[in-house]
Amino acid sequence: MTKEILLTGDRPTGKLHIGHYIGSLKNRVKLQNEGKYDPYIMIADTQALTDNARDPEKIRKSLIEVALDYLAVGLDPEKSTIYVQSQIPALFELTAYYMDLVTVARLERNPTVKTEIKQKGFKDSIPVGFLNYPVSQAADITAFKATLIPVGDDQEPMLEQTREIVRTFNRVYNTDILVEPKGYFPPKGQGRLPGLDGNAKMSKSLGNAIYLSDDAKTVQKKVMSMYTDPNHIHVEDPGQVEGNTVFTYLDVFAPDKDKVAELKEQYQKGGLGDVKIKRYLNEVLEAELAPIRERREKYAQDPDAVYEMLLEGSKKANEVANQTLEEVRDAIGLNYFKKN
Repeated sequence: MTKEILLTGDRPTGKLHIGHYIGSLKNRVKLQNEGKYDPYIMIADTQALTDNARDPEKIRKSLIEVALDYLAVGLDPEKSTIYVQSQIPALFELTAYYMDLVTVARLERNPTVKTEIKQKGFKDSIPVGFLNYPVSQAADITAFKATLIPVGDDQEPMLEQTREIVRTFNRVYNTDILVEPKGYFPPKGQGRLPGLDGNAKMSKSLGNAIYLSDDAKTVQKKVMSMYTDPNHIHVEDPGQVEGNTVFTYLDVFAPDKDKVAELKEQYQKGGLGDVKIKRYLNEVLEAELAPIRERREKYAQDPDAVYEMLLEGSKKANEVANQTLEEVRDAIGLNYFKKN
């Protein structure tokens, strides 16, 4: 049976946090272990450079951190091809060909691009590479003929742009070599964790995250500082559950849903303090994170082996991408010196 090709990845701009874990990493491991998919996991260092070009050392240092996080959560190089984007030259040539099939106006209309441009404060100083990211992503996906792309809901416009490029390429060059991908979205309620401070987004730049590499004391300290209900001043006061970050995390991580329901009821009536629910959350998170932390520490003891894993994965990915590139060149008619 032919396995469906799955492709996903992360930008190496720092260590990964539990938002990444619950939103994508945990699901990747599940899909990997089902045996029905051929997963390609990309560390998107070139894409990270689009808004970090003047700080390449940040990308270089983060590469090993992301790789360690991957291995720690259970991504297995025997089951998944883990590779580095910049080491696959075919991706950049494919991007160049696809750029000729997309207008600047279409890129500027992409909702995800518009949102990220605003978030990063580019205004009128948008790097060309950043604006061109949807085209680059199309190359990343089509190079491996991936059909299943695990992403967050906010990335659907990017996938739609890839599908447009696939349809345009196949029509213009009268071929069917490129395939359209579909999204694989996280379960409802697990797409994005709020930050520890109650901010709608957990992110490295806001400093409101729990990292997979954090030790037990650091996790405990962060949990005890979490945003709850600002009006829940005394234990006997009725508390608000909606928008309470601690309960949001318990909904996602706690295996005992009945206990969480009981705690919510008690908190809303009054008589349950924030410290108690935070201690329970800390126990829940520690049970989930301790095995990940232990595996990460083990892999970190041999960084050379981790780099070797990335090298081997990149070699395999390179072979696959080169085959697609050859087919694309043939379709366009750039095979001038190819012998029949």
